Amino acid sequence: MTLTAPKAVANVQKGRRVALGAVVPLLVLAVWQWAASSGVYSAAQLPPPAEVVAALREMVGRGELWHHIAISTQRVLAGFAIGSLMGLALGGLVGLSRTASDVLTPTIQAIRAVPSLAWVPLLLLWLGIGETPKIVLVAIGAFFPVYTTVSAALAHIDPHLVEVGRAYGRKGLGLLGTVLFPAATPAILSGLRLGLAQGWLFLVAAELIASSMGLGFLLIDSQNTGRTDIMLLAIILLAVIGKLCDTVLGVVESRLLHNSGRGTSSG
Repeated sequence: MTLTAPKAVANVQKGRRVALGAVVPLLVLAVWQWAASSGVYSAAQLPPPAEVVAALREMVGRGELWHHIAISTQRVLAGFAIGSLMGLALGGLVGLSRTASDVLTPTIQAIRAVPSLAWVPLLLLWLGIGETPKIVLVAIGAFFPVYTTVSAALAHIDPHLVEVGRAYGRKGLGLLGTVLFPAATPAILSGLRLGLAQGWLFLVAAELIASSMGLGFLLIDSQNTGRTDIMLLAIILLAVIGKLCDTVLGVVESRLLHNSGRGTSSG
């Protein structure tokens, strides 16, 4: 009984969180249905939810929706992997070296202010119209949250912890890998989640670069063809898939932090 009671309480709390999380989407759905059926907007401006579901069935029936989803997910994951690795590397360098921080931080913060669409013509000029510029743009989006979070977390690590690491002969990459990064793990994982979310935000701009596939392409193509139902479907899919990716990374984060905490307590 002592083992099942906490589990039952946890299940109740989880169910309550799920129910509360569904409140806003259900309210949005109700307002959407009301606005579409009351004449506030025409069907061309705001089709009702049933028409968006019909568009979903249509695209699934034609077999093309999964290709759009797959190519967009592939671009985001590839760009996220590149951008997050660069963010970890440069964030670690800045956190490890005051000189590197003084040299790199002003320039990186200035580049961070450049809007995503501003990169499109330059990437087209430099990298052409293939997959490379799209992945690079997503990588740019993923880089900045990871870099900023990592560098800030390392800058606020307890100096006594660093001194202990150096007393045991750790320096440079050894200090970074065995002392600084483990101490900043929660912040690093949060930065990775932010980087993944930012990658999805940059995806639409990336798929403006001569795309013929992807959810961003669906947005632009549906605007050109007057298919507002497909446009809304693409927006909903971007939100749902982005949330699923964040949920998966959140589960990984929880398990890593749980295992880390358990290892610390046992040690």
